[in-house]
Amino acid sequence: MRNYILLASVSMLAACGGGTGAQTVSSTAVGGSTTTTQGTFVAPVDIKTYSGLGVAQHYEYYTQSNANGQGGQLYAGDANTVRDSGMSVTYNPRDAIFELTISRGKADVNVANDRFQDPAHRTNFGGAKEPQAGVPNINLPADKGIQYLQSGSGTGPILVAGDNSHYAIGGNAYSSQTQTFFYQKPGTTTKYVTYAGYVRNSLSVTQQTDPGSVTPYFKNSYSFDRAAFVYGETTANSAVPTTGTGTYTGDMLATLVFNPSLDTAPNTPTYMQWMSGSQSSVVDFGAKTVKTTLTGTVLAPTLDAYTTPLDKLPAGSTFTAHANSTIDLVGKGGFTGTFADATFARPGLADFPIVIAGSSLDGAFYGPNGEELGAGFRIVGGTPDQRIDILGVLTGKK
Repeated sequence: MRNYILLASVSMLAACGGGTGAQTVSSTAVGGSTTTTQGTFVAPVDIKTYSGLGVAQHYEYYTQSNANGQGGQLYAGDANTVRDSGMSVTYNPRDAIFELTISRGKADVNVANDRFQDPAHRTNFGGAKEPQAGVPNINLPADKGIQYLQSGSGTGPILVAGDNSHYAIGGNAYSSQTQTFFYQKPGTTTKYVTYAGYVRNSLSVTQQTDPGSVTPYFKNSYSFDRAAFVYGETTANSAVPTTGTGTYTGDMLATLVFNPSLDTAPNTPTYMQWMSGSQSSVVDFGAKTVKTTLTGTVLAPTLDAYTTPLDKLPAGSTFTAHANSTIDLVGKGGFTGTFADATFARPGLADFPIVIAGSSLDGAFYGPNGEELGAGFRIVGGTPDQRIDILGVLTGKK
């Protein structure tokens, strides 16, 4: 199938999915602002701007048609906090327009007011036109209400058209940049908070000849951005319960890199993969504690040109992790914590417990009285000469 839709210039981004409800991320607790105070999250009336709580990730490298591996590797990731967002979404329900900003310097991800407005930029899986490579199809096996919007531009010859599992292979002077914004339709599983993801793929190809050689080759330079965040109508600090307990269950989405082989081969390829699943958070408001369990299933990596795939984390691998957090509404604006453990169970391979060098979980409560919650999290691998980084978000309702 065709890899993506090239319908607009890079500066013209897609319009929102029809009848989707407000796409907003905010709250006084999160530090966001709203342009109006009317309307609801599921059925919006007015333009609103909200702050996002989540993660961002960047990876760039090059491949060559006369060699194997990924050269010039540069990776960065970052998880924001409740009061240090750097992410915002504005939704205009009258004109069905989204505007997205992501400014996370530590992750090398900067999205400046990308505007999704053309109705033709709505897309989905299953037709001749599909979301680009690297966008997860998380409406399977059951419809989760995920809406996809996409735009981009490209020029130059394409040697092999891409699909959702492979990036396109370009000829000399080929270049493209495509960005996809996807989100869960508010009201699908939660009414006051939802989650979203962002994919930006850039590729440029040049034909080169090394000194002393007469044989030209293609050099493919890749630059990938990934982000995920939650957003919605956060609970005022005074309305968050101070007694009692509650179990919040819902969805989890993460983007990750998993490469345990750099010690044996410095140019061993690293692939970006998505993971989706569920979460359960047990909240004790009196004790001010949150205990979170994550479970997920890893999707297949997206493959590039001129690299031999290494099946280190096969599609279908499962993930479990446990985190402990503390509620601190005044000091932190929500709840914060760290992970005690995280493990991948890989089909046909040994389980892979992650040695955790650093981790975080930053969340907030949503709804009039804390009926729902949302959070971003990160787990950084600590074994030398490995690149393992898991960045994700979760939502849940009581």
